[in-house]
Amino acid sequence: MAFLSTAFERGAAARVVGDNAPVNAGARAAADISAHNSPSLVSNPRNVENLVIANKIDSPRFSCALHVTFDGGVHWSQTPIPLPAGEEPKCYAPDVTFAADGTLYLSFVTLKGRGNVPNAVWLVRSADGGQTLSDPARVRGPLKFQVRMAADPAAARRLYMTWLDAREVGLFKFTSAGNPLRAARSDDGGRTWSKPVTLNAATRTRAVAPSPAIGPQGQLYVLYLDLGEDVLDYEGGHRGRGGEPYPGDWKLVLARSADRGATWDESLVEDELVPAERFIAFTPPFPSLAVDRQSGTLYAAFHDGRRGNPDAYLWTLGTGSKGGSAAKRINDTPASDESSQLLPKLSVAPDGRLDTLYLDRRSDPNDVMTEVSLQSSYDGGKQFLPRLRLSDRRFDSRIGYGSERGMPDLGSRLGLISTARACDGRCRTHAAGRVHPASRTSPAVWLPSRHPKGCRAR
Repeated sequence: MAFLSTAFERGAAARVVGDNAPVNAGARAAADISAHNSPSLVSNPRNVENLVIANKIDSPRFSCALHVTFDGGVHWSQTPIPLPAGEEPKCYAPDVTFAADGTLYLSFVTLKGRGNVPNAVWLVRSADGGQTLSDPARVRGPLKFQVRMAADPAAARRLYMTWLDAREVGLFKFTSAGNPLRAARSDDGGRTWSKPVTLNAATRTRAVAPSPAIGPQGQLYVLYLDLGEDVLDYEGGHRGRGGEPYPGDWKLVLARSADRGATWDESLVEDELVPAERFIAFTPPFPSLAVDRQSGTLYAAFHDGRRGNPDAYLWTLGTGSKGGSAAKRINDTPASDESSQLLPKLSVAPDGRLDTLYLDRRSDPNDVMTEVSLQSSYDGGKQFLPRLRLSDRRFDSRIGYGSERGMPDLGSRLGLISTARACDGRCRTHAAGRVHPASRTSPAVWLPSRHPKGCRAR
């Protein structure tokens, strides 16, 4: 995992401010084999210097970590996550969100047995920005996968939780199709929850990776992947081993609710999404969804292999639109380029600037070593500025349990926050990735080692 800050001058090329710096204590230790990945990065609306990163760890054992900063990322501390009594000591797949009143909510699952199957979903709170956590409260039961949260910025105690609700699983697979995606709402800070509602259409029987976001009028949006007839990945036909991706198409779907999750309709964002890699269905790559809270415009992003090696693509949906725009290629590599750009993560700054972070292998002719790139748009994604290389060296992101079997990179998402901090008239962006370039296994931070002179909140 990685963290960074960058600065922008409107209409001009962006530039990096400061140097790379680590989040966790072992980030630059070669002997540290902790495979930190899939960060969730959030900022406290009551204190812009208070940032929190939660991420899962896949080796040497299944666990998770929570790191907190109160100086914009210059110094970090790790907060122990309290494990529930009676559960195996396996915290996994955490997610975090800040409510409008500054309360931090952390969800995670506990795992059970040799197969490390989800046994329950737990929720903890923090009233001090993540320094201390409440005792965990059980929210859901067994076989809840891909749990994510979103807090309504206009209602301090309103939370949403989304997940995949499985009936039966085997090794690296769901044993059959038809496991629904669910959503539930809490109006009292997670103490009680509404009855779960299925958000995907019944015809979409292999739906995965629900990614929630809140609209400016309190709408709940969930972007997800419809794998169609992809038994190879969903039902583990690959047996957890690498090889050619599923040869058919997936779909990118946006589920919408205007009544706080009670009823749903859908927009088909992309109906010919070309798979780029195999993956394990329990930990799929997540598409990214971002909302411009001023205009209500929705932005969706994912990688697509229609040109051979995957590229990062953007789709735009206006308020009330029932379909997405034509796919817009984000990365500025040449048309004939055969490198991979993966896991695009979107964020919208308060001034409407659209930022996209992605893993980038353009500098390696063998398409193995990875960098982290950022591209920004000031016109709603019609045009992007040239890419800004954020990592200070190339790294190999193939880590964890799948790497020895030829499976794709471990990790399902990146983290990105586009802020409205003013530093000599510039805006800043915070981002979190997966692997520290030096150790290849541990989280790190890319950010200024000290605040630029004259930095202030805007």
